[in-house]
Amino acid sequence: MAQRATAGRGPASVNPETTAQVVACVRDARAAGTPLRIVGAGGWLDAGAPCTAGEHLRLWGINGIVEYEPGDLTLTAQGGTRLIDIERATAEHGQWLTLDPVGYPYGTLGATVATGSYGPLASAFGTPRNQVLGCEVVTGIGDVVRAGGRVVKNVAGFDVTRLMVGAWGTLGVITEVTVRLRARPEVDQTVVVALGGTDGVERAHRWLRTTEFTPLAAELVSPALAERLGFATLNADLLLLRLGGNEALVRAARHAAAALGDLMVPDDGIWTALTSLGMTHSHKASLRLSGAPAGIAALWAATRRAIEPAGGLAHSTLARGVVRCLLPMDDDASVARLRGILSALPKATRIPERLPAELWAPAAADPVLASLRQGVRRAFDPDLLLNPGIMGTA
Repeated sequence: MAQRATAGRGPASVNPETTAQVVACVRDARAAGTPLRIVGAGGWLDAGAPCTAGEHLRLWGINGIVEYEPGDLTLTAQGGTRLIDIERATAEHGQWLTLDPVGYPYGTLGATVATGSYGPLASAFGTPRNQVLGCEVVTGIGDVVRAGGRVVKNVAGFDVTRLMVGAWGTLGVITEVTVRLRARPEVDQTVVVALGGTDGVERAHRWLRTTEFTPLAAELVSPALAERLGFATLNADLLLLRLGGNEALVRAARHAAAALGDLMVPDDGIWTALTSLGMTHSHKASLRLSGAPAGIAALWAATRRAIEPAGGLAHSTLARGVVRCLLPMDDDASVARLRGILSALPKATRIPERLPAELWAPAAADPVLASLRQGVRRAFDPDLLLNPGIMGTA
């Protein structure tokens, strides 16, 4: 039976340990008319639009690897399984799950898939939609739905699987996920290049488009953020390149990257430090700006001009045309300051991550898309029981 915690200072919570207990929790909540907030590791409960649920459905107890086939490069794990536990299990076989979302490595697989979160490795391996082969979910009416499969060639139900990725739990509670793994490269090496000159970012983008070597990750880092990563004296945009392959390939890739400038080797853990930003210091407000990759240099420059006078930090996945902004939120004046920063940002598609409730703007009212979105949601959760409000709508 699922354990239930009293509210105390926060919302009441239920802590199921099996899919059957999740089903019971959802059905009980539906009968009582009690909306549920789905919780993974719980480190990013202030991400997404404000959620109006009064009770937490915590998935900590639903964890563990269900099936791992190293020969097929596939793994199935329960939704509450931590990414670091998957990393440890697959490393023994020279494999890895190429997801490194914000907060990695202590986030859970289910939350990563539900939020569609990704990190710098998306440059080479894509987002969770490229990694997830199948899933098991409990819908808002308490039905168990399985989509996709546990082998790469099985595409049955693939569209339902893709619906669940990035739906923020509004279509169902993800209790199990099957993912595609990759073989770890023989050599995995990171180098850093300081991009001098006004055209440094443009040169880096051009190099990434034309080089015959595809980095595992290529992340642009602003000078202020570079200082936090241990490069305090350079005062320049930095390009972090993660190179993987056999020894000869990595050596050749390093030689090619040297055309951008002198190469430096950072301390171990620089990628984990980057994806952990916003979790442990005052820059806890964040959002992403997305545009055409061809215009990334202009977007980068305009973003830096808007956020740096107020102490903001930035990094960019160049290949995807995305700039992520980390903004200070450390005192009572934060909301007013953030409002000013948001108004100064360049025109681009905005993807909020963590913002105060009063700064969440309503989604653009496209009647066709709104009707389609609501129709899909009500097919899985007719009472809007799961994570109400978290995507900016009921």
